[in-house]
Amino acid sequence: MNTMKKTGVVLIIIGIALSIFTAFTFFTREKVVDIGSLEITSNKPHKIAWSPLVGIIVIAAGGIIYFIPQNK
Repeated sequence: MNTMKKTGVVLIIIGIALSIFTAFTFFTREKVVDIGSLEITSNKPHKIAWSPLVGIIVIAAGGIIYFIPQNK
């Protein structure tokens, strides 16, 4: 299997994952209260979301790369 076919397969797998999981959430710590030695922090969620169409486009690009005939 050559490099282009491997790249196509990887893109197809990534596209499937992007279609299934359409959001990513991560947390950051934020200082709420800071009075002398007393410190209170809070976890603040941040959500990154994308359309499932992004995954479909990546799958299509992977399929095109996989099925393009290779001239040697």
